[in-house]
Amino acid sequence: MTMIDEKRLLERFLRYVQIDSPTKEELEFALVLKKELEDLGLQVSMDDAGTKVGSNAGNLIGKLKGTTDSEAILFSAHMDTVSPSRGVKPIIKDGVIYSDGTTILGGDDKAGIAAIMEALNTIKDKNLLHGTIEVVFTIFEEGGLFGAKNLDYSNIQSKKAFVMDSSAAPGAIIVQGPAQNKIDIKFIGKEAHAGVAPETGVSAIQIAGEAISNMKLLRIDDETTANLGSIQGGGPTNIVTKEVIISAEARSLSNEKLESQSNHMAKCCEEAAIKFGGKAEVTIENAYGAFKIPEDHHLVVAVESAYEKLGIPTKKIASGGGSDTNIFNANGVEAINLGIGERKPHTLEEHLYIKDLELVTKMALELIKYYA
Repeated sequence: MTMIDEKRLLERFLRYVQIDSPTKEELEFALVLKKELEDLGLQVSMDDAGTKVGSNAGNLIGKLKGTTDSEAILFSAHMDTVSPSRGVKPIIKDGVIYSDGTTILGGDDKAGIAAIMEALNTIKDKNLLHGTIEVVFTIFEEGGLFGAKNLDYSNIQSKKAFVMDSSAAPGAIIVQGPAQNKIDIKFIGKEAHAGVAPETGVSAIQIAGEAISNMKLLRIDDETTANLGSIQGGGPTNIVTKEVIISAEARSLSNEKLESQSNHMAKCCEEAAIKFGGKAEVTIENAYGAFKIPEDHHLVVAVESAYEKLGIPTKKIASGGGSDTNIFNANGVEAINLGIGERKPHTLEEHLYIKDLELVTKMALELIKYYA
């Protein structure tokens, strides 16, 4: 017989997704969570990360003192959602939760938050023994992991963390995540009248086209990807375009391959600029580093044990996407990301199986019991 209140869990998730919390506007949701955490007996604070990154809220940090002397563990998920996420209207069909199709659902990452909150609620209801439990609900995860980057890690007692934020199915343990570089490119040409004296101009669009045609993009190999996100520039057709700006990225599970791909893209830009007599300004900024957790690591063993009790097989995988997991590991908190079944995130087709939400919650509760 399950220990969690499945009806309350579902109602909690449905309530959460209907609270607007687009990136940098997480305050309303944060205040709801703050009160609920306090009602469950946690000491709760909100840090000043929001003032540093332009959000109206900070990271939410909660601590539940242990009833045993076991070492502290941390659960984390992010509060912000991608757009369009205002006015979510959840719909349930055949055991699956969808939006009404005009917005995303917000299971990324409110499913993770709902599971953590219900596990804490169950501890209180059942008066279960537990070690110290910390929770961190971050802001501004989408688009750069900025909440986790600006978290004050001196306030975190735990040295091990479980991040509940992967679109993989329950049972998936993400033991490896990529590093990412942000690549900003500006091509500079020379204006001229396109009808009267085009030969005196240098087209920044032409330079950009040459550079892009020579770039290796999208799937580079089994560890590396690269993408151009946006291109801006141009104007009237009678003016040779002076400037084009491209925003791009590269990711890899290998830091060496990431550097190689980034340098390749920069070289394509520079060679194209030389060919047409213009300039290319390329800025490469590391967004976050890669992480790799051994497959026999104690965090992995703990999750495997939790799922074994639930009769669910586990699978250790690498991810092509970054998460707060990368930042925790870079700041001395060993962390793994866990699959919570948030299917087709960032799309209007996002959906979540109710049984997956229940399963992930039970897994979180088993982890708490494991460390007690």
